[in-house]
Amino acid sequence: MTDTLPADDAAHELAQRCMRAILDADVASASLGMRALWVTPGQAEVAMRVTPMMLNGHQIGHGGMIFALADTAFAVACNSYNRTTVAAGCDIDFVAPVRAGDELRALAQERYRQGRSGLYDVTVRRGDGVVVAEMRGRSREIPGTLVPDPAR
Repeated sequence: MTDTLPADDAAHELAQRCMRAILDADVASASLGMRALWVTPGQAEVAMRVTPMMLNGHQIGHGGMIFALADTAFAVACNSYNRTTVAAGCDIDFVAPVRAGDELRALAQERYRQGRSGLYDVTVRRGDGVVVAEMRGRSREIPGTLVPDPAR
């Protein structure tokens, strides 16, 4: 028996540790009640329940709140390799309304990653499965790591 994990298990464990580190330090996401559902290298899913304080003047979910959820899933996914990564830019399309009480899930998936740049797609769905927003995020690695890497 060895004392090291197989490569896939080690990468998954590192992604988990990075997720915990980034969300533990993210006061904004915590204040909105966001919670991580799962992470693997380059992918993550984050959930949030829409509260009355998240509604706009039309009594539907404020776009900024939906964007915040998508952005958090994007952050967890692109930081899952333990390389400090920030958003270089994002575009979002809102395609269906959300209301107070709706449970939202944002699924971020890596589409491209090379050098210091990455491209991620994020789909936000209501609990009934209806897509409410699509976001594309562009990431850029900056110096630093989130957690000590035992492989180094």
